Amino acid sequence: MPDTIDYGKKMHHAMRSLIKGVLQDVADHGLPGEHHFFITYDTQHPDVEMADWLFDRYPEEITIVIQNWYDALFVGEDGFQITLNFGDSPEPLKVPFDALRTFVDPSVEFGLRFETHDIDDEDAPELHDVIDLAEDDIPEPIPEPDPIPAAKADTKADVVSLDSFRKN
Repeated sequence: MPDTIDYGKKMHHAMRSLIKGVLQDVADHGLPGEHHFFITYDTQHPDVEMADWLFDRYPEEITIVIQNWYDALFVGEDGFQITLNFGDSPEPLKVPFDALRTFVDPSVEFGLRFETHDIDDEDAPELHDVIDLAEDDIPEPIPEPDPIPAAKADTKADVVSLDSFRKN
């Protein structure tokens, strides 16, 4: 048994479970109200699946938008699958939760950012902090046919950083 409790790792798993639960609710019931998501993920993750032309266009990361049109959303234990429209071309995507870099719902000013760090016991990303949702901080989404409203610039979410709880 380790000498300390790894709160950062536990928070990492809790936040991934939160995203999994939110996506499962959307898969079961659809997006409620004005909710929509910007999800940025690492396209170099070995378990990411998407069209070759998307890999060519987004060789490191991509931000997808789940809002007006999506199809075949399936949430599994380790990730989700979804079909999104890229310029009138529906494309299936498979995204492991470990590939996520950001998850933002600007309609309620909620966001999470995951960053990859060198970790001795595991090479998985960990929770870095909650995103401050000023308008400039919202990830640049890939083009979508319908306009996407920006988050309100006059309000901000609280930022929680795990760095102050980590041992060096």
